[in-house]
Amino acid sequence: MATTSSMFMYSLTIQPPTSVTQAILGQFAGSKEQQIVTASGSRLTIHKPDATQGKISTLLSQEVFGVIRTLASFRLAGSTKDSIIIGSDSGRITIIEYVPSQNRFNRIHLETFGKSGVRRVIPGQYLAVDPKGRACLLASAEKNKLVYILNRNAQAELTISSPLEAHKPQTLVFALVALDVGYENPVFAVLEVDYTECDQDPTGQAFEDLEKSLVYYELDLGLNHVVRKWSDPVDRTATMLLQVPGGADGPSGVLVCGLDNITYRHSNQDAFRVAIPRRRGATENPERKRFITAGVMHKMRGAFFFLLQSEDGDLFKVTLDMVEDDNGQVTGEVKKLRIKYFDTVPIASSLCILKSGFLFVASEIGNHHFYQFEKLGDDDNETEFDSDQFPADPTEPCTPIYFYPRPSENVNLVESVDSMNPQLDCKVANLTDEDASQIYSICGAGARSSLRTLRHGLEVNDIVDSELPSVPAAVWTTKITRNDEFDAYIVLSFDNGTLVLSIGETVEEVTDTGFLSSASTLAVQQLGEDALVQVHPKGIRHIRADRRINEWPVPQHRSIVAATTNERQVAVALSSGEIVYFEMDSDGSLAEYDEKREMSGTVTCLSLGEVPEGRVRSQFLAVGCDDSTVRILSLDPDSTLENKSVQALTSPPSALAIMSMADSTSGGSTLYLHIGLYSGVYLRTVLDEVTGELSDTRTRYLGPKTAKLFRVTIKGQTAVLALSSRPWLGYSDPVTKNFMLTPLSYVPLDWGSNFSSEQCVEGMVGIQGQNLRIFSVEKLGNSLLQESIPLTYTPRKFIRHPDQPLFYTIESDNNTLSLSTKQRLLNDPSVVNGDGAVLPPEDFGYARAQGHWASCIHVVDPVNAKAVLQQVDLEDNEAAVSIAAVSFASQSDETFLVVGTGKDIVVSPRSFSAGFIYIYRFLEDGKELEFIHKTKVDQPPTALLGFQGRLLAGIGSELRIYDLGLKQLLRKCQAQVVPNLIVDLQTQGSRIIVSDVQESVVFAVYKYQDNLLIPFADDAVPRWSTCATMVDYETVAGGDKFGNLWLLRCPQKTSEEADEDGSGAHLMHERQYLQGAPNRLALMSHFYTQDIPTSIQKTSLVTGGRDVLLWTGLQGTLGILIPFVSREDVDFFQTLEQHLRSEDAPLAGRDHLIYRSYYVPVKGAIDGDLCERYSLLPNDKKQMIAGELDRSTREIERKIAEMRTRVAY
Repeated sequence: MATTSSMFMYSLTIQPPTSVTQAILGQFAGSKEQQIVTASGSRLTIHKPDATQGKISTLLSQEVFGVIRTLASFRLAGSTKDSIIIGSDSGRITIIEYVPSQNRFNRIHLETFGKSGVRRVIPGQYLAVDPKGRACLLASAEKNKLVYILNRNAQAELTISSPLEAHKPQTLVFALVALDVGYENPVFAVLEVDYTECDQDPTGQAFEDLEKSLVYYELDLGLNHVVRKWSDPVDRTATMLLQVPGGADGPSGVLVCGLDNITYRHSNQDAFRVAIPRRRGATENPERKRFITAGVMHKMRGAFFFLLQSEDGDLFKVTLDMVEDDNGQVTGEVKKLRIKYFDTVPIASSLCILKSGFLFVASEIGNHHFYQFEKLGDDDNETEFDSDQFPADPTEPCTPIYFYPRPSENVNLVESVDSMNPQLDCKVANLTDEDASQIYSICGAGARSSLRTLRHGLEVNDIVDSELPSVPAAVWTTKITRNDEFDAYIVLSFDNGTLVLSIGETVEEVTDTGFLSSASTLAVQQLGEDALVQVHPKGIRHIRADRRINEWPVPQHRSIVAATTNERQVAVALSSGEIVYFEMDSDGSLAEYDEKREMSGTVTCLSLGEVPEGRVRSQFLAVGCDDSTVRILSLDPDSTLENKSVQALTSPPSALAIMSMADSTSGGSTLYLHIGLYSGVYLRTVLDEVTGELSDTRTRYLGPKTAKLFRVTIKGQTAVLALSSRPWLGYSDPVTKNFMLTPLSYVPLDWGSNFSSEQCVEGMVGIQGQNLRIFSVEKLGNSLLQESIPLTYTPRKFIRHPDQPLFYTIESDNNTLSLSTKQRLLNDPSVVNGDGAVLPPEDFGYARAQGHWASCIHVVDPVNAKAVLQQVDLEDNEAAVSIAAVSFASQSDETFLVVGTGKDIVVSPRSFSAGFIYIYRFLEDGKELEFIHKTKVDQPPTALLGFQGRLLAGIGSELRIYDLGLKQLLRKCQAQVVPNLIVDLQTQGSRIIVSDVQESVVFAVYKYQDNLLIPFADDAVPRWSTCATMVDYETVAGGDKFGNLWLLRCPQKTSEEADEDGSGAHLMHERQYLQGAPNRLALMSHFYTQDIPTSIQKTSLVTGGRDVLLWTGLQGTLGILIPFVSREDVDFFQTLEQHLRSEDAPLAGRDHLIYRSYYVPVKGAIDGDLCERYSLLPNDKKQMIAGELDRSTREIERKIAEMRTRVAY
C-alpha cells in the first residue's frame, strides 16, 4: 500500500449485505438438525432453523474476503456430517466444515487450479457434487471443467485427488447438475452450446441454426478419467437443470426448464414435456410466456416432488408417474410428468425444503421468508396438467395452459427475516430528537418496496406496564432462600416508605415480610441460605428465616448514604464519610468489622462483587467519592479496608458495579469494574483479581443524565444495565465474546433490577416516572432495529423536507401497467380475460406489460403517522427520474418540490420521447403537494439541485440553470460539462461537482457576472460513478458501479484560481488537456467493497462522535469510512493489517490485498473488518502479533474497539 497518501480512511461494515445469492441445506453440525448456509456477496452465514418455535436464527456469519460464486454441500459415505465446497474468485477449490463446539468455520482443503478473479474460462462459476459425495465437478462459463474425486485416507481425513479435465473449447455452459445414479460411476449433466460455427459464419445463419445440448459426462472411477457419454439436443431456451432421484428412489435423469416448458430427459428414457401454466386475470397478458427461475426437489419415503418457481413467484408442484408391472410394483420407467399450481411466494434466488416441514425462501427482493407446510397440495381442486397433452419434441409449440392465482393455502408464513435488498438511497437525520440520528433508507422493488427507519438498539419485549400510587425512587427483586429458582418479592422504595409486592400468579402487596415499611430503602439482598437484609438510612435490618429481626442502628446524628451487598457481605457508607463493613458469620449472623474506614470526601457510591464460586467473600470493595476518585479497598481478613489502588475520574462517580464477565482477550472470564459518572459517562476497567490494580479503561458517553448501573442476567450470562437519558445494555457478544454496549429500544428508565419468574425467566424490572415496567431482551445478535413503511413501486430517490420530518420519494417500475391503464382494463367488459379477482400486489406482484411504466410520487411521514400521506400518480407513460427541494430567490425564497420525469423511456439501449420538469408547492406544512406547472425539456433530467436560489438541472450531458416563471421554468444558462450523461450534482458556494455516468466527476464553477458555467478539473480514470458527496471544499468522495469507493481532491492552486474574482476568462481560454478539463484531480484514497455503492454522505452517527462517511450498498450493506487523525494510528493499523493478512488468511483462499485492489490498487484505506478479526484469533497468534507490534493484547483490542465505538455502532 502506498504509505505516501496524506489521507487515510478506516473502512468498517455496520450492517453486512442482506441479499442472499445462494442458500444450501445440510447437517453441518453433525447432528440430526439441518442448518441453512447462505452466501451474501462475500459473507458466508450459517442459520439454525428452530422447528418448535418456527424461528430462524443466525449461528455465525463470516466475511471470506472474496466473491462467493457458488456453494455445494456434500457428505462422504459413512460420515455423519456435511461439509461445504466453495467456488470463489480465488482460482482455488475450498472445502470447509462448521465446528459447532467453537462456532467457527474450519478450512479442510485448499487446492489451486487457475487464475484468480471472475473470468470466463476459470472454473468456479458452476459446481455440482455427486449425491453420494464421491466426486465434484467445477466448471467455468466457457471451455473448462475440472472433476475432483473426494475420498478419505487411513486417518479418516478427507482427501482430494488431482483434477481430471473435461475441457471442450468454444463451448458455453448454461447449467450443471449431478445425476443421481446410486453407486454406479458418477455422471454429471450439463447444458451447453458449441459456438465454433457461429464464430466463423459472417451471414449469421449458423447462429439461427444453433442447438443447445444436454450432455452427460461420466467419471470412470476404475480408469480414473472423464468421458462424454451422451448428448442430445434440447429446447434452445433451456436455462436450468434439476436432478431427479435415482437408484432405489426414482428413475434418475434431469428436468430441463426452458421458456414455457419443462421436459424430463434421461439417456435411456423417452422425453416427457409439460407447459408452464400462465396466470389468468383481467390485467394479465394471455400471450406472455413464463420461465422457471428457481426450483427444489424433495425426497420423502418412497416418493419425491419438485417445487418450481416462475418469474411471477408462482410455485408449481411437479411429479413423475412411473409405469407399473403386472403385480402393481413400480418399475424404473417413467409414464408421465404432471404439473399443478401450488402457491405463490416471493421470487427466490434459492428455495430450501427442510425435513421438519418448513420452506426457506431466500428472496431476490426484500425480506427472506420462512414458511411452514400446511399440506402438500394433493387434495385441492387445482387443475393438474400432464405430459400426455403436450408433444415431446422441443421444436413444436405447446398449447398454453392457465390457472387462477389465489392466496396461499399450502404454506403458511411463520417468520420474515429482515433484508434491505436492493437498497437504493439513504439519508441520516434526527427527526425524532433522540440522542443519536436515525438512518432512513429506501429499499426493495415493485410492491415489496419500503422506506425503512434504522435505529441503533436492541429489541425489547414489553411484558408489564402498570401505574403506581406515587413516584418510586428505586426497585429491587429478591428470592427468599438461596436455592429458589425465581424471585419472590419486588421491593419498591419511595421517599417516605417502602412497598413490598409478592410475585406469583398475580402481583400483590404483602405486609408481613419483616421489611421496615416506614422508611425508604437503600438496598435489599437475600443473605446466606435463607435470610434477607434491608438497608435503610437509619440502619440495617437483618430478617432471619424464622422472622427474627436483628437491627443494626446507625451511630447518632449520622445516616447511611450509600450501601452495597452480596450474599455474604454488606458495606455501608455514613454521612460522616466513614465506611462500615459487615461479614456473615458461620451461624448466619452479620458481624461488624471493628474499625471504620474514614474516606477523604463524601462517599457517593459503593460496590461489592459477587462471591466467587467456592469462596466465602468477595475480595474487593470499590468506593466512589465526590472528589472524582474511585478507590479499591481490600476485604482480606489480614488487610481489611486497606487501599489497593485508586483511579482518578473526570467527574464524581454516581454508580459502581464489580462483576466478572466473559472476556475475548483471556478466553475465560475477567473481573471488571463498571463506573457510571454524574456527567453521563460510562467507564469499564479491568480489576486485577490478585493485586486489585485497575487497568485498560474504556469509556463511552451514554447521554446527558447521570449514569446508573445494575447487574442483570441475559441469555445465561452476566450483563450490566446502564441507565442515562436512555437505557443501555453491556454484554458479551455471543460469537466474538467482545464486550458490547448497546442502547435498548425502550423508554428512559430511572432505576432497574433483574427479574425472574415462571412467566418471564430472564427479565428486568424498571421504573419510568410513576410506572413499573417489566421487560425482557430476546435477541442479542442484531443491534440495528428496522421499522418499515410499505411503498407502491420501486423507489428510485428520496429527499427530506427542509424543515419538517417528512420524506418525498419518487417511484417507478418498468414493464408494469400503470394504475389508470389497469383501471381501464378492469372496467372494460369486452377485455376481461377470465374473472380473476384483483390480488394484493405485495404478494402477487403487478401485472406486467412490455414498454409500460408505472410511476408515482409519495409524501411519507416516518415519525408520527408512519405511513404514506399522499400519492401523486404520473400519467402518459412517464417515469420519475430525479427529485429536489429548491428554494427560488425570485419567489421570496419559497421552497418548491421539483421532479424530473422521462416519457417512454427504454433503459437499454437508452431512448425516450421527451423529458419534463414538474413543479409542486408544499401545502399543510409539506403534507400535501399542489401541482404548479411542468416544463418540457429535450431529455429526462437525471439530476436536479437547488443552487443559489435557482434550479440546477443535469439534462443529458448538459448542465443548465433554470429560474421559476409563471407558466414554466426559464432557462438562464447552460454548458456542456461532461461527455455522456450527468447522474449526480453536488455544490458548495459557486462550485459544482458533476458526476458522469462513466467518466468520473468534473469540478465546474459558475461565474455570476458573466453567467458562465466553466469546467476546470476532471479525473484521470473513467469511473462509472453511482454516487458522490463533497467531503470538504476541495475533496469529493464517491462510489462506482464496480464496487469501489474513492476520494478525489482538487489541487489547492487550481482550486484557488477557479474562485478568483473576475470574469473567468482565464479559465475559459485555458488549454484543454487530453480532450478534458485543463486540470486533473488527485486520487487520495481507493477501496474495493464488493457491493455497488448507491449513496454516500458525510454525517455523524453517535452523540458527540466525529463525522464519518456513511455509504450504502445495493445488496443492503451499510458501511462507514472513518478518517484517521494521527499518523501514529495509521502506522499501527497498517502493521496490524499486514500481520492479519498472513496469520488469518481469508477462508476461500483469496489474497486479501489483491481482493481489496480488484480494479485499482488499494490506497489510503485500511480494512477495519479484517482488523476486527483479531479478537477471534487463537491466543498464541494474538500474543505473537502483539509482540511484533510491541503492545499488549488488551491494548490492541481496545484500539480496535474504540475505532468503532467512538463514531458508530
